[in-house]
Amino acid sequence: MYIIKVKGVAKIPDYVQLRDDKFTLLAYFRLDRPEKSLDKVGLSDKADYIMNIVKDLPFGQILKLEL
Repeated sequence: MYIIKVKGVAKIPDYVQLRDDKFTLLAYFRLDRPEKSLDKVGLSDKADYIMNIVKDLPFGQILKLEL
């Protein structure tokens, strides 16, 4: 699984994308509201782990997650 932090502009907030190994979009959520989206893909139990990684991740960088 891959994680990407996307910088918003003007009124569009910052977002996070979670993608599988084929780079298909699994989840797309705002940095301040990850719960609902992570719950949909079955990762609600790993929300704290994912958000701690996102906090330090630079915008635009792709990081491979091992869950």
